[in-house]
Amino acid sequence: MDSEYAFELALCAHLEDTREWVLGRQLGASVADPGARVVDICALVPGPEFDRRAAVTSETIPPRAVESDVGPGRAVDPAAAFDCAPDVARRAADRAVEVGYFEAERRGSRRHVRATTRYPDWVGRLVGVENKPDLGRPGDLERQLRRDVALGLFDAVVLATESYVTGAHLNRVPEAVGVWRFSGGDLTVIREPTPLDPDSPGVEPLADHPLRTDVAIVPAAAKARKRRAVAERAYGKGWRPREYPGCASMRPTDDGRPHCTAFDRVVDPGHDCGESCPAFEAADPPAVDRERLRDARTPWVADPEGVARRQAGLDRFG
Repeated sequence: MDSEYAFELALCAHLEDTREWVLGRQLGASVADPGARVVDICALVPGPEFDRRAAVTSETIPPRAVESDVGPGRAVDPAAAFDCAPDVARRAADRAVEVGYFEAERRGSRRHVRATTRYPDWVGRLVGVENKPDLGRPGDLERQLRRDVALGLFDAVVLATESYVTGAHLNRVPEAVGVWRFSGGDLTVIREPTPLDPDSPGVEPLADHPLRTDVAIVPAAAKARKRRAVAERAYGKGWRPREYPGCASMRPTDDGRPHCTAFDRVVDPGHDCGESCPAFEAADPPAVDRERLRDARTPWVADPEGVARRQAGLDRFG
């Protein structure tokens, strides 16, 4: 592989082709210190009510909406049903209406909302995958993996690499972490991951000092909320780039990876492409139907029928 980005997308394409998983890339995986940990790939294994969740929307359902006191019964004022500032509650409710999880109605001068369905039990397992193609340049790998194991947000954590894995490498990887070697399009399981316990409290490292490490004890309920948010984000986001560059050299692969013919490799549109590239030649962006590809290759549903009892557009309540 030419880059970690290309490795990551190739692995996503392989997992999507060989497993009934829904994948999302680059998702926040910290609880006590949001933003401190970003997992490379989150693999969502469908649970018992996955089809009910897929029928609601192809987008992310706002976690605040799921956690609110808005249910499918009587319509309520979102300002009173959300545990946050009123303007934040209104924005979350607006988005929940847009994606079809809430429907809205007028009660006098105020807008009320209700859920279109009971939120389903749709997440089976979450697998966190950390990508490190070159184990000769591990960076902060060991600390990141120890953090993931101690927190226990995922049901399992895996390290994926292109390097030949030696015993010395395995000794530096926490024992609970599984190890995959992914090279030449083939995935070899070097070590199976040990199941973690997301239903128990976790320990999240916060800051390292010369003689101590500050940690937070994360309650099981907080982990459950974060797991739901990670699952929703993975479902709505996916792994393919949102946009492909308008360049004559851009020829995406059949599975939607951004391949550049000028350099004969998969490139990162956000960093490698644009007028500063010596091979740039302006052209219309390639037509890549990300939704069709994802729908055909995974349990994710691109255009669900929805579950609202009636159409409820925000323009009716402006």
